[in-house]
Amino acid sequence: MAPLLVLSISFALLLILGRLGVRHLASWVTCLRYALAAMFLLTASAHWGSRRAELVAMVPPALPYPELLVTVTGVLEIAGAAALLVPRLAPWAAAGLTILLVAMFPANVHAARAGLTLGGSPVTPLVPRTLIQIVFLAATLAVAIGSRGPKRT
Repeated sequence: MAPLLVLSISFALLLILGRLGVRHLASWVTCLRYALAAMFLLTASAHWGSRRAELVAMVPPALPYPELLVTVTGVLEIAGAAALLVPRLAPWAAAGLTILLVAMFPANVHAARAGLTLGGSPVTPLVPRTLIQIVFLAATLAVAIGSRGPKRT
């Protein structure tokens, strides 16, 4: 739930700043790029912190090397977040992060079905988690598509 809050609140605040005259934030796409970068930096931080073991447990048993997969996905989230901040790279970063979200979703399904915990609390049940995932995918796709065309305000 924290990633959704970070995405939503930071996007709203950045949009407000843009409407208040911060020229760099005049485009909703720029605001969304920055909000996604903040969200992915938050989610990446869990890959090495106290929640690492829980993320490793979320990897479906059929996949090999769960610790390596958690490390690689964390690195990809950081790289994607950084690339979102570079306008020329943003569409490619957003497309890559879209693919990453789809690739990591089976871990969320496994965690929900297995009744795992994250941060000491049960993981988000599958239906709400799927809806949240759709929001994340819509955001990354909006940046991938919106960053290629003319700036919209």
